[in-house]
Amino acid sequence: MRCRRHCFLLVLAVAGALLGARGEEAGVAGMALVPAGDYAPLLRGKDDPALVPVAAFWLDVRPVTNAEFLEFVRAQPRWRRSRVSPLFADEGYLADWAGDLELGPRAPADAPVVRVSWFAARAYAQASGKRLPTTAEWERAAAAGFAQADGASEAGFKATVLAWLVQPTPAPLPPAGSGRANYFGVRDLLSLVWEWVDDFNTAMVTGESRADSGLERTLFCGSGAAGVRDPSDYPAFMRTGFRSSLRANYAVPNLGFRCALSR
Repeated sequence: MRCRRHCFLLVLAVAGALLGARGEEAGVAGMALVPAGDYAPLLRGKDDPALVPVAAFWLDVRPVTNAEFLEFVRAQPRWRRSRVSPLFADEGYLADWAGDLELGPRAPADAPVVRVSWFAARAYAQASGKRLPTTAEWERAAAAGFAQADGASEAGFKATVLAWLVQPTPAPLPPAGSGRANYFGVRDLLSLVWEWVDDFNTAMVTGESRADSGLERTLFCGSGAAGVRDPSDYPAFMRTGFRSSLRANYAVPNLGFRCALSR
């Protein structure tokens, strides 16, 4: 009897531990847990590591929508279209909306919000108790295929990503989260809009121009392709080039964002 009782208690203890662990991983509503791993930068200087460790983190399952951003500007009037400072958003900011607090036909409530600056996206994330993902985190999540963690080795995955890149942006945009979930449960990373990352301005170089003596010259033009991780990864080249062209106050027609949270 004593043995049976001890075994029963042991089973309960193990079950409780497992449930507790699952409870810790139950996570945040609307977010998916991206496990720890490595990010392999497409371009890197001679002294940069080939792999960047990425700690586990939470990432929004889908991009932030117009309806969600509308609630944000209702609560924080300084981010309304008519009030935002030009230092923090250019003239294209929320240009698809019908008004300060009116979405209109070009900005469906469930579609991803676009034409938002980095400043505005970052303010939204902070107001939500979150943050923007780093480049390493975003790329770590986006590297997953649909059926396995390594999309690069998944048949047809790269072709699917390329198919989105060659298509014009539809107007209006489809609902956020309508795309197929990847291996981590995240949707629309590579199939709906471009997305801000927190450190977008470190995409290629740290200087202001090619006359800067501190620049890493091997990251430019043809020489930049000589030492890349994967010369055939055209989507990664596109993302790197796009990020390096941005300024924090830009409001681009097909550029939105999603939020992250440290684990």
